[in-house]
Amino acid sequence: MRSPTEFVRTASPEALFAIAGISQYTGAVVAVNLFEEVRPATVAWLRVLSAALLLIAVSWRQVRSGWTRTELRSAAFFGIATAVMNLFFYLALDRLPLGKSVVIEFIGPIAVAAAFTRSARNSVALALAALGVVTLSGVEIGGEPWGIFFIFAASAMWAVYIILGRRVAHLERGMAGLGLGLAIGSLTILPFGIVGSGVVFSDGRLLLMCVAVGALSSAIGYGIDQVVMRRIPVRRFAVLLALLPVSAMALGFIALGQRPSMADLFGAALVIAGVLLQERDELAPTLDEVPS
Repeated sequence: MRSPTEFVRTASPEALFAIAGISQYTGAVVAVNLFEEVRPATVAWLRVLSAALLLIAVSWRQVRSGWTRTELRSAAFFGIATAVMNLFFYLALDRLPLGKSVVIEFIGPIAVAAAFTRSARNSVALALAALGVVTLSGVEIGGEPWGIFFIFAASAMWAVYIILGRRVAHLERGMAGLGLGLAIGSLTILPFGIVGSGVVFSDGRLLLMCVAVGALSSAIGYGIDQVVMRRIPVRRFAVLLALLPVSAMALGFIALGQRPSMADLFGAALVIAGVLLQERDELAPTLDEVPS
């Protein structure tokens, strides 16, 4: 029987993305349930902070080793972008339905994938995946201007996450770069998250739920992203993100009894077709090819 480490190292990017999607959306369900008792900004801050502490704990040797100024800068910018993305995403979720928000948030990855798409085959794959996400998510967004603003901001930061995250993945420091980056990012959004956090630190149940969100959505989800980013091009990574709403649909059916409609199944089929159609290249372009 293969060890978890060997599985992560050898499994296909598609399989790893499915696992990451289930983990991230499980964390999202827990987070949304927390909003009734804890401010969304506080949940976002504790998500980033707890994930950082967990990742630093498991990669302490790499964290302690000497860092160059370039490595620290890359990890810091990535961590800040990720923390701000999480903050915007949770502020949006407090105002908009999760499923209906995906179509807007996915604009960021679509833009990245389009920027790196050079062949007709990959263009068709991108179009299929994007159409599938639109079908899965629906297009009706309620008249909530702040919610729309926050989800657009989260979408933009998601694009930044993809570009900067690949740089951190290629630092060859394992999870240390991710952990250190998230620690720096948690300090960035501290002023927004610290307000009202007393209720969490005084209630073991709420604190445990916030740590679970950090572990599921960030430590596991982003950790898998780092592994995949070292193996495939940015373009392919961005298209694979379309598997996330498919994972959410599957999780809703299995865990919550939410039966998908025919439109949902059609959308999932389009996403899977797009993922399967794109070129399955494993050798990523050099970092010099990534826009600065």
